[in-house]
Amino acid sequence: MVASAVALSPSPVTAWNCPVQIKSAEDIIKKAEAMKLTPEARALLDQAKKLVAEAKAHHTDAKAKTDHANAMWKAKAAQAQAESAAALSTP
Repeated sequence: MVASAVALSPSPVTAWNCPVQIKSAEDIIKKAEAMKLTPEARALLDQAKKLVAEAKAHHTDAKAKTDHANAMWKAKAAQAQAESAAALSTP
């Protein structure tokens, strides 16, 4: 039973889905950019774009799991920033 659980668990290599998280953040940013942004929302969106750029750099230059972890949290933070910008804006 334990052996089958271990065999079915994802390997560390496949557990990192940085590109998926980065793409999701970029999509949310694009959607928010199409809206009428308040000054506060614009600032959030600018910050989200910076975080996406940093996430891409961490992923591209990754030499350790920590680099991928940093890419993941920065991409997720960018998603949150972009979603907040969209919430403050009008379509």
